[in-house]
Amino acid sequence: MELSIGQKVAYPNQGVCLVENIEKKKIGGDSVEFYELRILSDNSTIFVPMANVKAVGLRPIITSKQYKNLVVNLAKDFEEVSSDWKVRSREYNEKLQSGDVFEAADVLKKLTYLSHEKKLSFREQSLLEKAKFLIVSEVTNAGLADESMIDGKINELIENACHKHNITEPNVMAATSH
Repeated sequence: MELSIGQKVAYPNQGVCLVENIEKKKIGGDSVEFYELRILSDNSTIFVPMANVKAVGLRPIITSKQYKNLVVNLAKDFEEVSSDWKVRSREYNEKLQSGDVFEAADVLKKLTYLSHEKKLSFREQSLLEKAKFLIVSEVTNAGLADESMIDGKINELIENACHKHNITEPNVMAATSH
């Protein structure tokens, strides 16, 4: 994938970045081309070798068509939430590190559902906040919605998904919390 200066991209587990420069650097005896990326959330800079773009998981930010699919996906029911916190933690970390906004949406739905059932651990609360941040920052940086509007819309859609899940899996969390 070729990126251009000024393009916004999604960097897994970091959020939206701006391609600020394309540079050649000497490493050993080799000349390597890098993308210089500015992470918009904290203004830090990272360098990604052009050859590693795919391996790192960089991708263009969400399109309006993908956004429409995301909105539909956010309101859908979801798979059962594991009762084992170690399994959940590993699954949610993998999903957030994938860089896929739809995987972040799944994490957000499941952790929001879980938060209705019990107080989340510090780690799970952090994952919930990270998932929401990744979704909101990508949608707002794509110019598809402003932050206050999308934040409220996400909350509403997630609550719909949780309600649907309560209907399909009414006693799952009640059984695991004893």
